[in-house]
Amino acid sequence: MRGRAKPPPAPLPQRDGIDPVRVRLPEDPEGRWATVGDHLRARFAGAVGAERVDAMFAEGRFVSVRGPVSADEPYAAGRYLWFHRDFAPEEPVPFQVGIVHRDAHLVVADKPHFLATTPRGRHVTETAVARLRRELDMPALQPAHRLDRLTAGLVLFVVRPEERGAYQTLFRDRLVRKEYEAVAPYDPGLVLPRTVRSRIVKERGVVAAREEPGEPNSETRIELLEHRAGLGRYRLLPATGRTHQLRVHMNGLGLPLVDDPVYPVVEAEGDADDWSRPLQLLARLLKFTDPVTGEPRRFESGLRLSAWPER
Repeated sequence: MRGRAKPPPAPLPQRDGIDPVRVRLPEDPEGRWATVGDHLRARFAGAVGAERVDAMFAEGRFVSVRGPVSADEPYAAGRYLWFHRDFAPEEPVPFQVGIVHRDAHLVVADKPHFLATTPRGRHVTETAVARLRRELDMPALQPAHRLDRLTAGLVLFVVRPEERGAYQTLFRDRLVRKEYEAVAPYDPGLVLPRTVRSRIVKERGVVAAREEPGEPNSETRIELLEHRAGLGRYRLLPATGRTHQLRVHMNGLGLPLVDDPVYPVVEAEGDADDWSRPLQLLARLLKFTDPVTGEPRRFESGLRLSAWPER
């Protein structure tokens, strides 16, 4: 059986560092849609409404490889269309994305707290990948992995799309040494270092992940680097990458990270970010053998956690 043909390149450029949406018109054995407009009105009625779809047609927002598409064009299954979605206003994150390293293959960025890595939910243009595409004029730039929005530190971006899979495989196969730094309460009665293994479950629509009985699916080594004034500075070495893993494991030990808005108690949802209280978690180090060049790579963040100032 033949596979589906590869989609043609998008005829629209990026807007604000975001790719256009691609739509493939599906098969219609029941003959529900006589025109392109019939299908798109039905498809996006719940998201933006039929009137908005008609307005986008009038504005020439829907295009094919041959140019703008009109609402009354005959429906043709398998045809590709593109459009730019409307971006809701976003509050700019008032911190810069630092560049730790840049070459022909990689851009290693120091992502600030509060900035999402990739578009998701209400964070679209205010994301690290969108910013870097705009600021570096690199529209093909793609992340090899993700870092939580509230976590600061190193994120690896791939310059050439054809090489992205090789770098993503490094993270999938746990061939990258990742070190994090965190500030949390100090407990003199807790024996460290130790390795925590547990089963973490994260449900869609629920802010906090939780630990539950069962076969472990997460593992973190926790080391105390130093302590003072009731706080400790910790090195966290995750062997797996579950959502909120480090925050969940530290909270499970009775050491919730300083200024964590979720653990141990979820703060009121919908509140604006408090730029003065960043989560005290930093992706400090990435170390691996480059799958493209074969050379050893080691990158270290230039950021510091505000709850642990230099003396």
